[in-house]
Formats: sequence, C-alpha cells, structure tokens
Amino acid sequence: MIVLHAFIRYIAAPVLITNAILYTLAFCLPSSLANGHPKRLATFFARAFAFIWSLLLCAAYGIIISLVLRFIGKPGLAQWAVARAFKYVMFLSTGVWITIEDEFGGLKTRPMVLIGNHQTELDILFLGHLFPPYTSVTAKASLKWTPMLGQFMWASKTIFIDRANSKSARAAFDGAAKEIKSSYQSVYIFVEGTRSYSVEPTLLPFKKGAFHLAIQAQVPLVPVVCENYAHILVMKGGWKKWKFESGTIRVKVLEKVETKGLDATAVDRLLEEIRERMLSTIVQLGRERAQTQSHIAMAANGKKYL
Repeated sequence: MIVLHAFIRYIAAPVLITNAILYTLAFCLPSSLANGHPKRLATFFARAFAFIWSLLLCAAYGIIISLVLRFIGKPGLAQWAVARAFKYVMFLSTGVWITIEDEFGGLKTRPMVLIGNHQTELDILFLGHLFPPYTSVTAKASLKWTPMLGQFMWASKTIFIDRANSKSARAAFDGAAKEIKSSYQSVYIFVEGTRSYSVEPTLLPFKKGAFHLAIQAQVPLVPVVCENYAHILVMKGGWKKWKFESGTIRVKVLEKVETKGLDATAVDRLLEEIRERMLSTIVQLGRERAQTQSHIAMAANGKKYL
C-alpha cells in the first residue's frame, strides 16, 4: 500500500495533472491565434505526453502480467495481453483508433513471421490492434535499458537485435527460429529496420533478417501495411508543422507468402516481390485517404455556404 500511495502521489498525479493542463490549453486556445500554431502545439504535446504515460503504464502492467504468465506456463501470451491493454488506454487518452483489414485471414496463421512498415513511435499502437495471441516483437538492443519498457520486453521474451553486431544479430535470429519451431510462437518485425517519419506513402529499403528467419523456420511471411498517417501525426519539418490529432488509421494485412522448401537463395527475390506489393498497397491507401479528405473538405465547404 505504501508503494502504491507513493506511485499515485509522486508519479501518477503529477503526470495526469500536467496532461490535463495541456489538454485544457489545447481546447481553449483559439485557432485564429498565430495561424493556429499555439493550439496545434498544445494538442501535440498533450497527446505526446498521453502516449508516453500510456506506454509506461502498460509496460508496468506488462512486467507483472509477464511474470504471472511465465508462472502458469503461458509466457507467449504476454505481449498480446499488454498490446490489447495499450490499445484501449491509448484510445481513451489520445482518441487514436486503428482499423485492421485482414481480407485473406493471414492473422489466423500460426506460427508466422509478420513484417510491417515503420513510420514513427506510434507504430507500437497498431500492434495492440493487430497482434494475434502467441506473437512477440523484435526490437533494437538499446531498448532493453529503457526504464519500465525494457524490463517488460525482457520479461515477455522480446527478441533483441543488435544491428551493429552481425554475429549477435545472427545468434538472435537463430534463437528466434528455434522458438518459432518449438513453441509455435509468431514473430513481428519492422522490416525497414528504422522509422521513416515520412509524410508521404513510401517505404525505406528492407532489411533481409525477416526473410532469412521465415525461411530458416519454414513458416509463412505475412506482410502488414499501415497507411501513411500524416493526417494524425507529423514529427518532422520543424515545430510549426508538428501535429498529433485524434482519428483513425487503416492497416491492411496482405496475402501470406509460403516459404516451405525455400532456402537462402530465395531471399532477394522474396524481398523484392513483397516490398513491391507493400509499396503498391501503401500508395493505394494514400490515394484513398486523399479522396476521403477531399470529400470531407467539399462537404464542409458546402455547409459553410448554405
């Protein structure tokens, strides 16, 4: 009880008060003031702050639930359970929601290697909407030392990759392949290897690790494409362009690609074919988003002149 009281008094209460002040500022500041920059910045920092405390809160929950699930022999469910919690906490605190379109039923596959594009830190959220049970994520090794988040990731069997050390990275992927085979544990990999922060529907070059892993484990690759969400979040181009709005983001799961019978010689071909499909999809999602926003703007202008 003493620890809980201290947490509420010295951490939770100040965080929530600060967030409430930021949201109040965002609500009260007029859009006409300084071209709307103060209002947009207040909104940006309010939601960014809400994102951080939501992440830390769910990471703290994750440490506990990971240890409990290990104790009862179901450690593979830890990241799924925490991702689901984060999904709802983030919706309540920021108003951001993800819609998942799985036309081919790829998310029912087990085990598999899921590969997706990587735009910003917000991508963690769509894992909460997307993650099937018994799935874990890969992460760069430096995240292991992040307070709360690192401890949760360690406890929930995250696969840490040190890209600066090829020997260590290969060992991590070898271990992941064994885990996939022995535990039927699926793995999610951000296939670009780093965040793009792009405001256009595009992709960075793909890393080969995910393709080697799927072939080594002889499991399907399931491509996942998140639309460019510059309508929600912009973090580049200087503070005058920063924004963080509420809204909906579309994620599309493409048809799975089998790897049975393939060997390492197929990696380059698979990479090029899948990247082309994913690029085509993100461009199409961008077109559809632009059309939707155009229709909304036309409707708003029509009402203005009625």
